[in-house]
Amino acid sequence: MFNLRYRPGRHQDIMDLKGLLRIRPQVSLLLLLVTFSDITQADVDRKPNFVLMMVDDLGIGDVGCYGNDTIRTPHIDRLAEEGVKLTQHISAAPLCTPSRAAFMTGRYALRSGLGSTGRVQVLLFLAGSGGLPPTETTFAKRLQEQGYTTGLVGKWHLGVNCKYRGDNCHHPNNHGFDFFYGLPFTLFNDCLPGAGHDVLVDVQDTLWQLSLLGGLALLTLVCVHASGLLEVSMWVILALSSLSMLAFMVWFVPFKLLPTWNCIIMRNQEVVEQPMNLDTLPQKLLGEAQGFIERNADRPFLLFLSLAHVHTPMFSTPAFKGHSRHGSYGDNVEEMDWIIGQVTEMVDSLGLASNTLMYFTSDHGGHIEDEHGGWNGIYKGGKAMGGWEGGIRVPGIIRWPGRLPAGKAVDEPTSLMDLYPTLINLAEATPSDRLLDGYDLMPLLEGRTRSSEHEFMFHYCGVYLNAVRWHPAGSDSIYKAHFFTPNFSPSGAGGCYNTKVCLCHGDHVTHHDPPLLFDLHTDPSETRPLTPASEPRYAEVLEQTAKAVEHHSRTITHSPSPAHTHTSDPAPSQLSWEKILWRPWLQPCCGTFPFCGCTENSTQA
Repeated sequence: MFNLRYRPGRHQDIMDLKGLLRIRPQVSLLLLLVTFSDITQADVDRKPNFVLMMVDDLGIGDVGCYGNDTIRTPHIDRLAEEGVKLTQHISAAPLCTPSRAAFMTGRYALRSGLGSTGRVQVLLFLAGSGGLPPTETTFAKRLQEQGYTTGLVGKWHLGVNCKYRGDNCHHPNNHGFDFFYGLPFTLFNDCLPGAGHDVLVDVQDTLWQLSLLGGLALLTLVCVHASGLLEVSMWVILALSSLSMLAFMVWFVPFKLLPTWNCIIMRNQEVVEQPMNLDTLPQKLLGEAQGFIERNADRPFLLFLSLAHVHTPMFSTPAFKGHSRHGSYGDNVEEMDWIIGQVTEMVDSLGLASNTLMYFTSDHGGHIEDEHGGWNGIYKGGKAMGGWEGGIRVPGIIRWPGRLPAGKAVDEPTSLMDLYPTLINLAEATPSDRLLDGYDLMPLLEGRTRSSEHEFMFHYCGVYLNAVRWHPAGSDSIYKAHFFTPNFSPSGAGGCYNTKVCLCHGDHVTHHDPPLLFDLHTDPSETRPLTPASEPRYAEVLEQTAKAVEHHSRTITHSPSPAHTHTSDPAPSQLSWEKILWRPWLQPCCGTFPFCGCTENSTQA
């Protein structure tokens, strides 16, 4: 006698078993009792697991299976060989916070109040009050309702507190994640000693200069007063002293202490490392991801592994230092690829592969202005450069052995927002109670349909509608109309003029009337604008685009149907100065504030 013990994920074995029961019930029943005696109905009906892996600021041209032959990404390439590669996978925004909000909710970030009207386009301080509103529903929350164990390991960057330290209104635990370990914020240069500063640098310089000038003026007045050359009122000296000290404190406390305030690690709602140690961060994130999978191998789970790679500042373990042909950035990419491989191996070694959808992507394109930035291949622009393809076209790979074909490429437009409806449909959750902007990917992935449901896609720069793409039914053409474009050097050498990242308003953009029009099918690099002479459908494209914009705009400002009365209106802005500026009473802290500081010596499996 032998026993073929059922392992979680043997979905095909169960389907074959059901078929046998229909054909030869007596023989099949005996076989069931002898060889599969430990299978329960819960095993038969088990829902699929999900392992979602997102990296930060990765250019689509940095990955081998998307054309790179100088940076080694064998583990990501393997996922593509064993799964489906999306060639027109589009992020909803070219920056972290709005892109991730759209990914988590299946809705454009504007609907969550995470579109910017001015200079600040992402959350800048962990102790700001802005973030993903509690009224939004993430895919994690929907799966949690279906009995899934949900975990987020890595970067969040969608806020923590609203009114006081510890209310955790924006925290991952409040948005459907049973377990959270990682960065509640993001990486900034301040997180790595010696890497410089990149948070409101001009404001920091102004405040420092004011404190210096005030101090010098105060010293001069005191000297003049002491020498008897001039009678100076003590009130003037006190006032100048107070102003100088205020300018210094406003600069020093929130900015000079940024590594302490922003660069932290949390386990659920507890700060466990402040400031965090980047030398050990990769191993910690990998260990926590592997531990989560192993702990939950016998029940349906969702893991969102949101890596800090390859955002600046560049960091890697000693094993990968000098590993690549492209300096610290290449080392970072290759270490990230190795981590992806380790997570894949964990899924496979536990026998979960055939019942686990694995997904790999980046939150947006590479940051070409940064000296360590990524490569976006043939596509123009990059991070924070509006609707140019280089900032929004990202890798998209989905592997599910036995369910999805191996080595397939889907050349239709898809979106990071599509993961929300895909996951909740696979988990058999009830339909969403709000307007979604994504569509279920499974019909495309499984080959049940050849056309994407994304006839139109809308590309935002902050809250401003920047560009629209139209994929007409039955046509290979994919038209994209730019209403305005950020002012930047197309080569990437000069980047956006006078700013770290491109802005979306005023003199920072150039408006186009008529819109700047391209056909991405024949011109994916967006180098040859169409004209009425070169494109027979020119007038039709502009007309159809205008109609689509009008309809889409109504869904932003008005409820599209009675069923969505309370869920389609945009939330209050979460990126106003009032929301993003540092507030001491919101600052997560280990120890007694403001004397925050702790080190995590080991991870918990």
